[in-house]
Order: sequence, then structure tokens, then C-alpha cells
Amino acid sequence: MAREGYVNLLLPQQKNSPSPGDSAESLRARRAFLEAGHYAPLRKALHSLADELGARRILDLGCGEGYYTSALGASESEVEVEVAGLDIAKPAIQLAARRYRGIRWIVGSGASLPFADRSLDLVTNLFTQLHVSELRRVIEHGGHLVIVTPAPDHLWSLRAGLFETVQAHEPEKFLGELGDGFTLDRHLNIRNELDLGQQALRDLLAMTPYVWKARPERRARLEASPGLRTAAHFTVLVVRRC
Repeated sequence: MAREGYVNLLLPQQKNSPSPGDSAESLRARRAFLEAGHYAPLRKALHSLADELGARRILDLGCGEGYYTSALGASESEVEVEVAGLDIAKPAIQLAARRYRGIRWIVGSGASLPFADRSLDLVTNLFTQLHVSELRRVIEHGGHLVIVTPAPDHLWSLRAGLFETVQAHEPEKFLGELGDGFTLDRHLNIRNELDLGQQALRDLLAMTPYVWKARPERRARLEASPGLRTAAHFTVLVVRRC
């Protein structure tokens, strides 16, 4: 275990670059944006959902710097909850391990999870790729997978500033990827209005993947603006392993 309190289980052949995952700039921006509370309604909803499901062995896939992960184990009951966060980005896990204690932090790949068969009763998958065969293997029967993805109109006005044509997100496509062994229990929507100042807008731009597909001049124009009003809108798919 590293001094900061995490384990690195990422094998060389699992890396798609010398330093996979989010950049230091993106991580810094994400932490500042999230800790300002802009996505707090989603974090609160995940906390309530994990508690309601009675989850006791939880994995947060693609956990990043741990903002959402830290809410999953804060159960209202007295039953002990074991929480792990896994991400391919070592700098993200280092940030998480320094900030949030009592959670098992792992540098690793979602394509090869370091967990025994049917050893988890809840896996959360926020804005990251689904590795269905591994999810099917590690989630116990009757356990749950929670997929969080942008709703069709998520950050619409931000995207309208970046692109000439804005395409609606398609959250339901993830259900088609799951195939046999999973059934949809619930479909939730979490929406809140954002009134962002210039620095918060710049942080959001630095942490979102949208900017890498946008023209540089469009990004620069948004970064120079005094702020932006938009809406964060997330789709939460609660899927049961059957």
C-alpha cells in the first residue's frame, strides 16, 4: 500500500497511455467545482439511494477524486458499510486517499476488477465506460448497479456555446449494453439550475470532455465570458442483478 493509503493494481498492459485518466488540470478544476456544491443534489441523491438499497459492500467505478464515493458509505444505520473507489488515474486516487479516510482506494481498470465473484451488492458507475462482463461477475444476485449519465439536455446552454449543433444525450442506450442478467428497477432524474461565475465556468470547462471536441475559439469565448446560466440534468438508472 502506498503512503497515502491506496493500492496500485493497474498492470502495464492495461494502460492506454503513460499516464492514463484525467489530467492534473482537470482534477484540480473538478475538485474546485464539485466542492463549491454545484452538483451537490446528485451527491445527496446517491447517498440516499445507497442507504435505501441497504448496500453494505459498495464499489464506485471511475471514482475520480472521491467526491461522490465519500457519500456512499455514510449510512444512516449502524450496520458497517465497506466502500471502495477505483479509477485508472493514479493522481485522482492520490487526491481521494488524502482527503477521504475509511475508504479502500484502488488504482485499477474496470475491465479487470480486483474483486471476487458476487462479492459486491452495489456498484456505482458515474459517467464512465461499462465493462458488462465484469459487472455481471462481481455483483451478487439481487444486488444493484447504479448508472449515472447526462440526461438529454444536460448543460445544454454550455454545449450551445461550444458547438454549432447540439446533440441530445441518449441515457437509455446503456440499458441496451447490459443485456441479460440485469433488469431496470428505477429511472430517476436529478436536475438543478446553475448560475456560474467566471471561475466556476472555467472549472466546468476544464473538467468536461466536451471542450476537446470544440473549436478553440469557441472555448476561449466562453472562458472570457463573465458567467453562464445553465442546468445540470442527470439520469440515474437503478438496475438489479438477476
